[in-house]
Amino acid sequence: MKRFGRSVALLGTASVALTVALGIPASAADDGIPGVDEIRHSWNVRNIANVPKHAPFDTLDALDSDLAFTGDKVIAGNYNGFTIYDIRNPRKPKIVSQVVCPGSQNDVSVYGDLLFLSTDSSRSDSSCNSTSLPASEKNAWEGMKIFDISNPKAPKYVAAVETDCGSHTHTLVPDKRGKDVYLYVSSYSPNETFPDCLPPHDFISIIKVPLKDPSSAAVVAKPVLFPDGGNPGAPAPWPNPTVSATSGCHDITVYPSKDLAAGACMGDGILFDISNREKPRVINRVEDNAHFAFWHSATFNNDGTKVVFTDELGGGGRATCNTMIGQERGADGIYDITGRGENRKLEFRSYFKIPRPNADTENCVAHNGSLIPVLGRDIMVQAWYQGGISVWDFTDSARPKEIGFWERGPLSATEAIVGGSWSAYYYNGYVYSNDIQKGLDVLEIIDPRVISAKFVHLNQLNVQTQSHNW
Repeated sequence: MKRFGRSVALLGTASVALTVALGIPASAADDGIPGVDEIRHSWNVRNIANVPKHAPFDTLDALDSDLAFTGDKVIAGNYNGFTIYDIRNPRKPKIVSQVVCPGSQNDVSVYGDLLFLSTDSSRSDSSCNSTSLPASEKNAWEGMKIFDISNPKAPKYVAAVETDCGSHTHTLVPDKRGKDVYLYVSSYSPNETFPDCLPPHDFISIIKVPLKDPSSAAVVAKPVLFPDGGNPGAPAPWPNPTVSATSGCHDITVYPSKDLAAGACMGDGILFDISNREKPRVINRVEDNAHFAFWHSATFNNDGTKVVFTDELGGGGRATCNTMIGQERGADGIYDITGRGENRKLEFRSYFKIPRPNADTENCVAHNGSLIPVLGRDIMVQAWYQGGISVWDFTDSARPKEIGFWERGPLSATEAIVGGSWSAYYYNGYVYSNDIQKGLDVLEIIDPRVISAKFVHLNQLNVQTQSHNW
């Protein structure tokens, strides 16, 4: 979710109103849009389980966020902490433990018994008992937290590492020697009044975590990715897309075996070489000021020859899946990687956006998704907030098409309430979705085009760390 200011994300904390009267009621009769909480789905996608949010994460401002997987567990981030679920029986997920540790967005990843948690709001200290502070306060803290989850019933806090501008998201990058892991920390929105987040903030922070002593984790590099300042941005009144000026990155996805990474960096999409984990080098950079407002995330295809970038138009809090916005804004952009070595380039091929209209009370835009490990095809499952969950095929980069979907109707017919699927990822035969307000959903895809994925079993999955080892 796009960040506005330094201490809050859009509609992300109690200090920001979660409902906005629009004066434009929506109903099931409007353009075929489902009624409030009504379920619609394609023939080949069905919901097999839902675990509602539990206290103390069951309030409107406690937004569910990202997911990471280890063995028969899924870890679900929430703006107030994280939840570990047992998914040995995907039809009956069970809560193993909940850790209260406020700090949006609480983006999560896992490596072995280590859990990494992003904090992107200014706090009084690095503890889980911290309180909110303004970003203008020099002593405020934000960054990365590390937990030991070897006993998932009782996670232990191990360490914390402060980073400039906090950690909106992070990406886990294994060391080639297997002795360390790196965290590429993405953050943005600097301000002259924020002592720990000053402009131009044209870099990412790299944390090195020694696996034998994770408590000694520390920032080891802050490589500048935009020495020329990146996209200067272009303001525009809504509903015209304001092109975000680049001042950091929102999300990075890596393909370690190929020493390759793709960065979604506000006004720019980038491809970079990570053969030296501490010194990533930008190979190619693209912009799309006519259609992309905010480069949000990136996904490689199975072979690492394509990148799907998402545009988080409206910061994730607006209704952008309607006829006013159209099909080429708030969409995915599909790029082929052409050339070799230092001459590799991102070549645009097409846009993809869900074909179903959404109500004007539904926040809807391209958000977090993952590949389905299908042999010979590029198929992705993706969250669209209240637009639901889409399964789509981009094997032909120029002609992507949706092959399945599942969605709930709007949370309200009269006012905008932020909700819907934040992250929808495929893991060991099922799709797991972290719904902002409704909790954990488990979906099953019954379709011959993805049947081969049923035979793929992973021990861990961090979606922003891709591989083709299956």
